[in-house]
Amino acid sequence: MAHGIRHAAHADVVKRLKRVSGHLTATIGMIESGRPCLDLAQQLRAVERGLAEAKRVLIETHIDHCLDRAVSEGKAEAALAEVRELTKYL
Repeated sequence: MAHGIRHAAHADVVKRLKRVSGHLTATIGMIESGRPCLDLAQQLRAVERGLAEAKRVLIETHIDHCLDRAVSEGKAEAALAEVRELTKYL
């Protein structure tokens, strides 16, 4: 498959990851300041959801664009191998 290709959705993924990074930094500060564990667990869950959503968008975009294109170019076998590889990250 093509590597090094940027899609319009990549900007969204970067935005999501920056938001998660800020949220994680804030959560670390909460830990350091002694906030209650329940508050921390809530914040860590939000960080996890943010990362999961960024991953979902990235993988869906890859399937929709790169793998669809590979199939249309007659490279279905390589595309299928890549889908198998992607499932490791779901």
